[in-house]
Amino acid sequence: MDQRTAEGESASTAFARVADFVLRRLAGAFPRDVLKSAALQFLDTMGIAIAAGPMQAGQIARDAAVMLYGSGADRHAARMIFDGRRASMAGAAFAAATQTDNLDGHDGYPPTKGHIGVAVIPALLALAEEKPELTGPEALAAIVVGYEIAGRAGIALHATVSDYHTSGAWNSLGVAAVAARLLSLDDDQLRHAFGIAEYHGPRSQMMREIATPTMLHDGSGMGALVGLSAAVLAEAGFAGAPAITVEAPEVAAHWDDLGLFWQMTRQYIKPYPVCRWAHAAIDATRALCLQHGLRPEDIRKVHVNSFHYAATLFAGMPDTTSKAQYSLPFAVATMILHGRIGVEHISGSGLRDAAVADMLKRIEVNEAAKHSDRFPAGRWADVQIETVDGRRLESGDVHARGGPEAPFSEADIVAKYMEFASPVLGSTRAAAIRDGILGLTEADSRFSELTALVYDPPGGQGSHAA
Repeated sequence: MDQRTAEGESASTAFARVADFVLRRLAGAFPRDVLKSAALQFLDTMGIAIAAGPMQAGQIARDAAVMLYGSGADRHAARMIFDGRRASMAGAAFAAATQTDNLDGHDGYPPTKGHIGVAVIPALLALAEEKPELTGPEALAAIVVGYEIAGRAGIALHATVSDYHTSGAWNSLGVAAVAARLLSLDDDQLRHAFGIAEYHGPRSQMMREIATPTMLHDGSGMGALVGLSAAVLAEAGFAGAPAITVEAPEVAAHWDDLGLFWQMTRQYIKPYPVCRWAHAAIDATRALCLQHGLRPEDIRKVHVNSFHYAATLFAGMPDTTSKAQYSLPFAVATMILHGRIGVEHISGSGLRDAAVADMLKRIEVNEAAKHSDRFPAGRWADVQIETVDGRRLESGDVHARGGPEAPFSEADIVAKYMEFASPVLGSTRAAAIRDGILGLTEADSRFSELTALVYDPPGGQGSHAA
């Protein structure tokens, strides 16, 4: 047997294992703690999607989905979440993912340097309209499949190309996997869906968006659109295999632990709706202010040391929410002034906060090699604060909260969800969605009981301010 034949057989065996996991692993075969993690990530993502709904990017995305991706057929159509208008499944997923992507408070996975739930959860919600029989555990299993496939595709992509691509480049494969599972595609169709999704996934340059923050964000809206489109194309017989990030011999090691090591349980939850790269600096500053009872007027200078990418974030006073979400010094200044960072601080009048602008002048950010060396496995920073009375307070090395290193409890995640969802939906409807999502782990739960709450716009049926 020559080397090419051996590599071909190895790739075929590897893909067969992936197909078994995506298409035939029953919900009952997923560990209960993994399904529970899926429910919590679902809840967290929904909170951000809800809070992002009234923002301009979400409104534009939903209108565009109706204009560009409307559905002329009853099959593979879906209502857009918290809007109610119909589009194609791909269009509905695009709108929700773009909306969520433009409020940077959703989960992420450090080894991928990006985000999964922002595309996978919108895909599930778009697909669910055609699956009225879908049970809660089956929905959570589909989420797990999406996270596990997308995460490995992202790691494989970054290991084999030189550029740093946005999440849409690879979370499209996770979306294709969710769609293949729920549309009951066969192995060959799944293989082609992966190939189509990988080929058309937006290999957009992340650092371009960091340099000039816009509504493009992390490319996940297009990732969701491409992933769902790929599954529908493959279902119709369109050919696109193979996907190099799944089948190439050099990426095989990234897929060997599928179904053994659960990336689903290793996602981080963001305490703040800003780029994760800024979180370690925010947390270090927050800890110093709390420990020493510092008020804004006590602070003369703030020195932040962090990893390379954190040091490249937007440095000035932002005039758009996109710039605010990609600004480390603005986030640190906001934490010092307000003790928290909410949607109101990164949008609207928060962008004209004179006290924050003044504090911004006292913040200096530098790259530290020790922190760069630990990226992307960790997001680290250290902060020194000089006070007006001459003290120099040091945080030591701090890792961003919310991940496996400093995890949030279920109560923390629920509280965050309610903080983001209640102002838009009212506490009654927000709580009903919370209870519905957390109840999906029960064997007799039906996903359709939840969908009745998530399609009407705020103020529509099921929304009661309290």
